[in-house]
Amino acid sequence: MSFYDEIEIEDMDWDNDLNAYTYPCPCGDVFQITKDELFNGEEIAHCPSCTLIIRVIYDVEDFSSKPDRPQDETNNRTIVV
Repeated sequence: MSFYDEIEIEDMDWDNDLNAYTYPCPCGDVFQITKDELFNGEEIAHCPSCTLIIRVIYDVEDFSSKPDRPQDETNNRTIVV
């Protein structure tokens, strides 16, 4: 497989509308990769407008588990009898 480039995740931008990390593609669109794809071990970001792909370099451990939901503080009360 031939990559257009290898880009570190820190150099990509988070796009709330796309819900994905993005990086400019030379065709004028953007390469895209979602957090779910990273969680599943994917490292290839695709451009939806052309055939170019990039390899995303990231620490797998940063995406190895889905974030826990914040705990409700009411569930953490100590009851003294």
